[in-house]
Amino acid sequence: MKMIKISMLALALSLMSFSAIAPIQSMTSETETNIVLETASTIVWKAETIDVGQIPQGTPKAIVYEFKNTGKTAVVITNVQGSCGCTATDYTKEPILPGKSAKVTATYNAANKGGFTKTVTVTTSAETTPKVLTLKGTVI
Repeated sequence: MKMIKISMLALALSLMSFSAIAPIQSMTSETETNIVLETASTIVWKAETIDVGQIPQGTPKAIVYEFKNTGKTAVVITNVQGSCGCTATDYTKEPILPGKSAKVTATYNAANKGGFTKTVTVTTSAETTPKVLTLKGTVI
Protein backbone atom coordinates (compact mmCIF):
# COMPACT_ATOMS: atom_id res chain seq x y z
CA MET A 1 0.00 0.00 0.00
CA LYS A 2 2.85 2.35 0.87
CA MET A 3 4.47 1.60 -2.53
CA ILE A 4 1.26 2.57 -4.37
CA LYS A 5 1.09 5.89 -2.49
CA ILE A 6 4.71 6.68 -3.36
CA SER A 7 4.09 5.80 -7.03
CA MET A 8 0.99 7.99 -7.18
CA LEU A 9 2.88 10.89 -5.56
CA ALA A 10 5.72 10.54 -8.11
CA LEU A 11 3.23 10.45 -10.97
CA ALA A 12 1.40 13.54 -9.70
CA LEU A 13 4.64 15.49 -9.29
CA SER A 14 5.84 14.58 -12.78
CA LEU A 15 2.54 15.67 -14.34
CA MET A 16 2.68 18.97 -12.47
CA SER A 17 6.17 19.62 -13.78
CA PHE A 18 4.94 19.26 -17.39
CA SER A 19 2.03 21.64 -16.83
CA ALA A 20 4.40 24.24 -15.36
CA ILE A 21 6.46 24.25 -18.57
CA ALA A 22 3.55 25.09 -20.89
CA PRO A 23 2.98 28.71 -19.72
CA ILE A 24 6.67 29.47 -20.06
CA GLN A 25 6.74 28.19 -23.64
CA SER A 26 3.62 30.11 -24.64
CA MET A 27 5.13 33.45 -23.62
CA THR A 28 6.57 35.29 -26.62
CA SER A 29 8.10 38.68 -27.00
CA GLU A 30 6.92 41.22 -29.54
CA THR A 31 10.07 40.60 -31.62
CA GLU A 32 9.38 36.87 -31.91
CA THR A 33 5.81 37.59 -33.03
CA ASN A 34 7.05 39.94 -35.76
CA ILE A 35 9.50 37.34 -37.04
CA VAL A 36 6.73 34.76 -37.40
CA LEU A 37 4.52 37.22 -39.28
CA GLU A 38 7.29 38.24 -41.68
CA THR A 39 8.19 34.66 -42.59
CA ALA A 40 4.59 33.74 -43.42
CA SER A 41 3.85 32.74 -47.00
CA THR A 42 4.65 35.50 -49.47
CA ILE A 43 3.58 33.69 -52.61
CA VAL A 44 0.13 34.23 -54.09
CA TRP A 45 -0.78 31.70 -56.80
CA LYS A 46 -3.07 32.77 -59.62
CA ALA A 47 -4.56 29.23 -59.61
CA GLU A 48 -3.58 26.11 -57.69
CA THR A 49 -5.78 23.78 -59.75
CA ILE A 50 -6.07 23.97 -63.53
CA ASP A 51 -8.57 21.96 -65.56
CA VAL A 52 -7.32 21.72 -69.15
CA GLY A 53 -10.55 20.12 -70.38
CA GLN A 54 -10.21 17.74 -73.31
CA ILE A 55 -6.85 17.29 -74.99
CA PRO A 56 -5.94 15.05 -77.94
CA GLN A 57 -4.06 11.81 -77.31
CA GLY A 58 -0.36 11.87 -78.23
CA THR A 59 -0.04 15.65 -77.91
CA PRO A 60 1.83 16.98 -74.85
CA LYS A 61 -0.02 19.79 -73.08
CA ALA A 62 1.83 22.60 -71.26
CA ILE A 63 0.09 23.99 -68.18
CA VAL A 64 1.44 27.24 -66.70
CA TYR A 65 0.99 28.13 -63.03
CA GLU A 66 1.70 31.77 -62.24
CA PHE A 67 2.46 33.33 -58.88
CA LYS A 68 3.44 36.69 -57.45
CA ASN A 69 5.92 37.41 -54.67
CA THR A 70 3.99 39.67 -52.29
CA GLY A 71 6.68 39.62 -49.59
CA LYS A 72 9.56 41.92 -48.82
CA THR A 73 12.41 39.56 -49.77
CA ALA A 74 13.33 37.60 -52.88
CA VAL A 75 11.90 34.09 -53.27
CA VAL A 76 13.78 31.19 -54.83
CA ILE A 77 12.12 28.09 -56.23
CA THR A 78 14.30 25.28 -54.92
CA ASN A 79 12.56 22.25 -56.43
CA VAL A 80 9.65 21.29 -58.69
CA GLN A 81 8.57 17.66 -58.94
CA GLY A 82 5.81 16.08 -61.04
CA SER A 83 3.78 13.23 -59.54
CA CYS A 84 4.76 10.84 -62.35
CA GLY A 85 7.09 10.42 -65.29
CA CYS A 86 4.33 11.62 -67.62
CA THR A 87 4.64 15.20 -66.30
CA ALA A 88 7.77 17.20 -67.12
CA THR A 89 8.41 20.45 -65.25
CA ASP A 90 10.19 23.74 -65.79
CA TYR A 91 10.34 26.84 -63.61
CA THR A 92 11.91 30.26 -63.11
CA LYS A 93 15.47 29.69 -61.89
CA GLU A 94 16.35 33.27 -60.86
CA PRO A 95 15.28 34.77 -57.52
CA ILE A 96 11.84 36.38 -57.77
CA LEU A 97 12.08 39.89 -56.38
CA PRO A 98 9.31 41.44 -54.23
CA GLY A 99 6.34 42.49 -56.36
CA LYS A 100 7.46 40.39 -59.33
CA SER A 101 5.76 37.35 -60.86
CA ALA A 102 7.12 34.02 -62.03
CA LYS A 103 5.82 30.73 -63.39
CA VAL A 104 6.02 26.99 -63.08
CA THR A 105 5.28 24.97 -66.22
CA ALA A 106 4.09 21.37 -66.17
CA THR A 107 3.95 19.53 -69.49
CA TYR A 108 1.63 16.52 -69.42
CA ASN A 109 2.31 13.73 -71.91
CA ALA A 110 -1.20 12.76 -73.03
CA ALA A 111 -0.37 9.16 -73.93
CA ASN A 112 -3.36 7.30 -72.50
CA LYS A 113 -7.04 8.04 -73.16
CA GLY A 114 -9.32 8.91 -70.27
CA GLY A 115 -9.50 11.28 -67.35
CA PHE A 116 -6.39 12.27 -65.44
CA THR A 117 -5.44 14.18 -62.32
CA LYS A 118 -1.76 14.90 -61.70
CA THR A 119 0.10 17.01 -59.18
CA VAL A 120 3.19 19.18 -59.23
CA THR A 121 4.96 19.83 -55.92
CA VAL A 122 6.76 23.18 -55.66
CA THR A 123 9.30 23.90 -52.92
CA THR A 124 10.35 27.53 -52.35
CA SER A 125 12.39 29.54 -49.89
CA ALA A 126 9.21 31.38 -48.82
CA GLU A 127 7.19 28.47 -47.46
CA THR A 128 8.09 25.78 -44.96
CA THR A 129 5.86 23.19 -46.62
CA PRO A 130 5.82 22.52 -50.37
CA LYS A 131 2.84 23.73 -52.40
CA VAL A 132 0.96 21.02 -54.29
CA LEU A 133 -0.54 22.20 -57.59
CA THR A 134 -3.08 20.12 -59.48
CA LEU A 135 -3.76 19.65 -63.20
CA LYS A 136 -6.64 17.62 -64.56
CA GLY A 137 -8.50 16.92 -67.74
CA THR A 138 -9.48 14.21 -70.20
CA VAL A 139 -7.40 12.73 -73.00
CA ILE A 140 -9.55 12.00 -76.08
